[in-house]
Amino acid sequence: MKVPMKVDYGVRALVELASHQGDRPIQTSEIAARQSIPEAYLDQLMTTLHKFGLIRSRRGPSGGHILAKDPSDINLGMVMATLEGNTPLVDCLVEPDECSLSDTCAQRDVWKSVEDAMQDLLSATTVADLAYRQNHLAGRGMYQI
Repeated sequence: MKVPMKVDYGVRALVELASHQGDRPIQTSEIAARQSIPEAYLDQLMTTLHKFGLIRSRRGPSGGHILAKDPSDINLGMVMATLEGNTPLVDCLVEPDECSLSDTCAQRDVWKSVEDAMQDLLSATTVADLAYRQNHLAGRGMYQI
Protein backbone atom coordinates (compact mmCIF):
# COMPACT_ATOMS: atom_id res chain seq x y z
CA MET A 1 0.00 0.00 0.00
CA LYS A 2 1.19 3.48 -0.78
CA VAL A 3 0.15 6.38 1.44
CA PRO A 4 -1.30 9.10 -0.80
CA MET A 5 0.62 12.38 -0.82
CA LYS A 6 -2.41 14.32 0.41
CA VAL A 7 -2.64 12.08 3.48
CA ASP A 8 1.09 12.44 4.17
CA TYR A 9 0.89 16.22 3.83
CA GLY A 10 -2.33 16.41 5.83
CA VAL A 11 -0.86 14.42 8.70
CA ARG A 12 2.30 16.54 8.68
CA ALA A 13 0.17 19.71 8.85
CA LEU A 14 -1.89 18.36 11.75
CA VAL A 15 1.24 17.31 13.62
CA GLU A 16 2.68 20.79 13.06
CA LEU A 17 -0.49 22.33 14.52
CA ALA A 18 -0.40 19.91 17.47
CA SER A 19 3.24 20.80 18.13
CA HIS A 20 2.18 24.44 18.52
CA GLN A 21 -1.09 23.75 20.34
CA GLY A 22 -1.94 26.63 22.64
CA ASP A 23 0.21 29.09 20.69
CA ARG A 24 -1.24 31.49 18.19
CA PRO A 25 -2.92 30.26 14.99
CA ILE A 26 -0.37 28.98 12.48
CA GLN A 27 -0.53 30.26 8.92
CA THR A 28 -0.48 27.91 5.96
CA SER A 29 2.74 29.52 4.70
CA GLU A 30 4.50 28.67 7.98
CA ILE A 31 3.36 25.05 7.91
CA ALA A 32 4.30 24.74 4.24
CA ALA A 33 7.80 26.12 4.86
CA ARG A 34 8.47 23.97 7.93
CA GLN A 35 7.14 20.79 6.37
CA SER A 36 8.32 21.32 2.76
CA ILE A 37 4.79 21.16 1.37
CA PRO A 38 3.72 23.24 -1.65
CA GLU A 39 1.65 26.05 -0.14
CA ALA A 40 -1.13 26.06 -2.76
CA TYR A 41 -1.65 22.32 -2.32
CA LEU A 42 -1.57 22.61 1.47
CA ASP A 43 -4.16 25.37 1.31
CA GLN A 44 -6.54 22.95 -0.43
CA LEU A 45 -5.89 20.28 2.21
CA MET A 46 -6.47 22.75 5.03
CA THR A 47 -9.83 23.65 3.48
CA THR A 48 -10.81 19.97 3.52
CA LEU A 49 -9.57 19.48 7.09
CA HIS A 50 -11.59 22.54 8.12
CA LYS A 51 -14.69 21.32 6.29
CA PHE A 52 -14.56 18.01 8.18
CA GLY A 53 -14.02 19.67 11.55
CA LEU A 54 -10.43 18.69 12.27
CA ILE A 55 -9.13 22.27 12.26
CA ARG A 56 -10.48 25.77 12.77
CA SER A 57 -9.34 28.50 10.43
CA ARG A 58 -9.37 32.27 10.61
CA ARG A 59 -8.53 34.65 7.78
CA GLY A 60 -6.54 37.84 8.01
CA PRO A 61 -3.11 39.00 9.13
CA SER A 62 -3.47 37.45 12.58
CA GLY A 63 -5.31 34.45 11.20
CA GLY A 64 -4.21 30.91 10.62
CA HIS A 65 -5.17 27.43 11.70
CA ILE A 66 -5.55 25.60 14.99
CA LEU A 67 -6.75 22.12 15.81
CA ALA A 68 -10.50 21.92 16.37
CA LYS A 69 -10.06 18.88 18.63
CA ASP A 70 -7.54 17.69 21.12
CA PRO A 71 -4.69 16.02 19.17
CA SER A 72 -5.23 12.82 21.15
CA ASP A 73 -8.77 12.69 19.71
CA ILE A 74 -7.59 12.78 16.08
CA ASN A 75 -6.31 9.45 14.83
CA LEU A 76 -4.74 8.58 11.51
CA GLY A 77 -7.78 6.56 10.48
CA MET A 78 -9.87 9.74 10.70
CA VAL A 79 -7.33 11.69 8.67
CA MET A 80 -7.12 8.97 6.03
CA ALA A 81 -10.91 8.77 5.75
CA THR A 82 -11.19 12.58 5.55
CA LEU A 83 -8.56 13.09 2.87
CA GLU A 84 -8.72 9.85 0.90
CA GLY A 85 -12.01 8.18 1.75
CA ASN A 86 -12.29 4.56 2.74
CA THR A 87 -10.54 2.92 -0.18
CA PRO A 88 -10.03 -0.82 0.31
CA LEU A 89 -6.80 -2.56 -0.67
CA VAL A 90 -8.73 -4.62 -3.20
CA ASP A 91 -12.23 -4.02 -4.53
CA CYS A 92 -13.51 -7.49 -3.66
CA LEU A 93 -13.38 -6.61 0.05
CA VAL A 94 -16.26 -4.19 -0.50
CA GLU A 95 -18.05 -5.86 -3.40
CA PRO A 96 -17.29 -9.60 -3.34
CA ASP A 97 -20.11 -10.35 -5.79
CA GLU A 98 -18.30 -8.36 -8.50
CA CYS A 99 -15.58 -11.02 -8.70
CA SER A 100 -16.45 -14.49 -9.96
CA LEU A 101 -13.52 -15.94 -7.99
CA SER A 102 -14.49 -14.38 -4.67
CA ASP A 103 -15.89 -17.56 -3.08
CA THR A 104 -12.74 -19.57 -3.82
CA CYS A 105 -10.12 -16.83 -3.71
CA ALA A 106 -7.11 -17.75 -1.56
CA GLN A 107 -5.98 -14.12 -1.37
CA ARG A 108 -9.14 -12.45 -0.16
CA ASP A 109 -8.80 -13.44 3.50
CA VAL A 110 -5.14 -12.36 3.52
CA TRP A 111 -6.00 -8.91 2.12
CA LYS A 112 -8.86 -8.62 4.62
CA SER A 113 -6.43 -9.38 7.48
CA VAL A 114 -3.96 -6.81 6.15
CA GLU A 115 -6.73 -4.23 5.84
CA ASP A 116 -7.99 -4.92 9.39
CA ALA A 117 -4.48 -4.71 10.88
CA MET A 118 -3.81 -1.47 9.04
CA GLN A 119 -7.08 0.08 10.21
CA ASP A 120 -6.36 -1.00 13.79
CA LEU A 121 -2.93 0.66 13.68
CA LEU A 122 -4.26 3.85 12.07
CA SER A 123 -7.05 4.08 14.65
CA ALA A 124 -4.61 3.55 17.51
CA THR A 125 -2.14 6.21 16.34
CA THR A 126 -3.10 9.78 17.17
CA VAL A 127 -1.80 13.14 16.06
CA ALA A 128 -0.69 13.62 19.68
CA ASP A 129 1.44 10.47 19.43
CA LEU A 130 3.11 11.76 16.28
CA ALA A 131 3.62 15.27 17.68
CA TYR A 132 5.31 13.76 20.72
CA ARG A 133 7.59 11.64 18.51
CA GLN A 134 8.40 14.56 16.23
CA ASN A 135 9.23 16.90 19.10
CA HIS A 136 11.30 14.21 20.78
CA LEU A 137 13.26 13.47 17.59
CA ALA A 138 13.79 17.19 16.99
CA GLY A 139 15.10 17.61 20.54
CA ARG A 140 12.30 20.00 21.49
CA GLY A 141 11.32 18.11 24.59
CA MET A 142 8.06 16.49 25.42
CA TYR A 143 4.62 17.27 24.07
CA GLN A 144 2.03 17.68 26.78
CA ILE A 145 -1.06 15.55 26.19
